[in-house]
Amino acid sequence: MNAITTCVRCGRRGVRDYVSDHETAAEGGVLSWRCSNTEACTRRQHATDAPGPEGTGSYASAAAVAGLAREVEALRTTVEPLTGVPGQVTELGRSVQALADKAARARPAAGGAPSWLDLPTDIPTVRSVLDELCGWMREVFLRYSDAVRALPVCWLWHPDVVEELLWLMYAWLAAYRDDEGTVAKAGDWHDRYRPGVVRRIKAATGSCSLENHQPRGDRYTGAPVVPVADAIAPLADWWAVHRGEAPPEPDQAQLDAADAAYRRAGGGRR
Repeated sequence: MNAITTCVRCGRRGVRDYVSDHETAAEGGVLSWRCSNTEACTRRQHATDAPGPEGTGSYASAAAVAGLAREVEALRTTVEPLTGVPGQVTELGRSVQALADKAARARPAAGGAPSWLDLPTDIPTVRSVLDELCGWMREVFLRYSDAVRALPVCWLWHPDVVEELLWLMYAWLAAYRDDEGTVAKAGDWHDRYRPGVVRRIKAATGSCSLENHQPRGDRYTGAPVVPVADAIAPLADWWAVHRGEAPPEPDQAQLDAADAAYRRAGGGRR
């Protein structure tokens, strides 16, 4: 076999180590190809998973979905002589291709991790990310005693904590589940990444609890407020045109706003 072949399960392309997918053909499907090393094929499918836009429990693999689209197209060609079927299969092919395109746009760039602070604003995607993260925390992160001690019960109420845990999970996947994972990556995760995240979580949350997030709690806050943002206009004018002169002095309202922001951050009155 010298032709370029694509595995219909993991999307890997090549000219070696493929076998005919007779199981699919026996079930009435189109004869196609799959990796002969089923264990490696399964690992590749898991390693390329990312949160799917439809919230089906994990991130859909764009390569696997694209392979399904190709198989649907082959099926369309086979059954075209049948009256009425081609139109239905063509529509199914379009739907699958649209899903592949959407999955490719939704997943992070190769080697990257999704950001909790910049996640798409649809509930299925957010729920999928949290489900995957919680499963990984249960199986990996919370196996470490210092992580158990540092993680507050109210961690879901802290976007910065969720962000830290999410990238740490992806660093672990890159070290242990990716085909290009190395001992050096695993060492970095254990020696630097995990202890650093645990340390920052402990510093950011301290002894925070669920009660602090109730309406009268000191952690009950809305979206972050940029201090004295109303000073942008005069400061921009000064820096653009008069930067050789003294900057504008803050007025009393700006001083009061800065003082309130400092108190919200946990300091006393300045």
